[in-house]
Amino acid sequence: MKGLLIKDLELLKVQKQFFFMLIVVMASFTFFYEDTSFILFFLTFSVSLLSVTTISYDEMDNGSAFLFTLPVSRRLYVVEKYVLAVLLGGGAWVFSTLWLCAGGLIKGTTAVPEQLLSAVLLLPLLLCVQAFMIPFQLKFGGERARIAIIIAIALLTCAGMAAVKVAEALGADIENVPDRLPAEGMGAATAFAFAAAVLLLLLSVRIGISIMEKKEF
Repeated sequence: MKGLLIKDLELLKVQKQFFFMLIVVMASFTFFYEDTSFILFFLTFSVSLLSVTTISYDEMDNGSAFLFTLPVSRRLYVVEKYVLAVLLGGGAWVFSTLWLCAGGLIKGTTAVPEQLLSAVLLLPLLLCVQAFMIPFQLKFGGERARIAIIIAIALLTCAGMAAVKVAEALGADIENVPDRLPAEGMGAATAFAFAAAVLLLLLSVRIGISIMEKKEF
């Protein structure tokens, strides 16, 4: 797996301009806007999605067929992509959280505890996105994978909005639920969401391995 990780990191070096653009966007938002929580979502998900681009690089010019002539199993290949996604997303999450907290302290606009709470709540969502995007990329590849991911996200968004509308129709006060929950309740809810996201990611790994083992090159 170490060799595969080194290969993918070397592939990502060609995207230096992309990383430079991310830093410019982060600096701009930090300087011009008071609410900089967007940075946390933007950087974390943008960098995490780079793991999918390495699959596209591998498939170029029939590269996958050559790759599997080496002592690399399909199972190991899939697992490495998930490890890479977690490393990239986790690294970007840590960096953006520190950037956000530092910016909030310097500007005095947002309290650090609020920034940390937003960061912690983002982790389960990050794992869920990774659980969806990698199997889609392995199954469809390239443009079709991006279209499938967009459709899936749209369906999930519509389902979430419908659930909120139903709850509001039944008289539930959704917006004030977090304020009414004690700290222990919020902690338990966050832990449950994180555990569910990890289980979903593990299931996604199994699905990704199954897709890869059936794929022909």
